[in-house]
Amino acid sequence: MAEKNTDSWVEAGTGIRRRILAHNAEAMTVEVEFQNGAVGEPHHHEHVQTIFVQAGRFAFTVNGEQREYGAGESLVIPSNAVHGCVALEAGTLIDGFVPRRDDFL
Repeated sequence: MAEKNTDSWVEAGTGIRRRILAHNAEAMTVEVEFQNGAVGEPHHHEHVQTIFVQAGRFAFTVNGEQREYGAGESLVIPSNAVHGCVALEAGTLIDGFVPRRDDFL
């Protein structure tokens, strides 16, 4: 059974906050809110990451390639790919990670 935690928001950068929706040892689902113009700085990690744009519009850069995504669209970030985003509009992302991001716990 997945551990559930929907109450604890964590600041994740200027204009960005996140909360863990569910997780177990194999996977994690996280809600991330961005204010307009907030920047998810370029980074990489071993985890495969899925992203669903629940609301707003974002410019994502993955391994040097930039594309825009809006509400209802999704993408997959491969393991160790350098990626980041800019919120072109305030919005919310639903991120999935495999395996779980222990650094978020």
